[in-house]
Amino acid sequence: QVQLVESGGGSVQAGGSLRLSCAASGHTYYMYYMGWFRQAPGKEREGVATIYTYSDTRGRTYYADSVKGRFTITQDSAKNTVYLQMNSLKPEDTAMYYCAGGRVDYIGDLLVADKYTDWGQGTQVTVSS
Repeated sequence: QVQLVESGGGSVQAGGSLRLSCAASGHTYYMYYMGWFRQAPGKEREGVATIYTYSDTRGRTYYADSVKGRFTITQDSAKNTVYLQMNSLKPEDTAMYYCAGGRVDYIGDLLVADKYTDWGQGTQVTVSS
């Protein structure tokens, strides 16, 4: 069983920064990718960023176009923790942010929510204008 626990959400003004953390525990050996997704009220869950966490080639990252250049996903493999550094936040970034893990086989699926098997409870990010 896998547990993913997010932290670091909060409220910030536009242009500000937040760092989210996701600590993974349990049988995580099959989670080749760990990613961040978000869901705003009335909208579908969307992929934000993901990072390859398996083997010596760990560290490859992928981002949604809407956050490229503003968000950075990183990993501390010793702590089994993934981070999402969010800079230059905009009101449209307001959402519940979820950490997810899974074995995703196709590059086109890396930011597709239903390709991830394990999910955290989410942490709220609110950006005011």
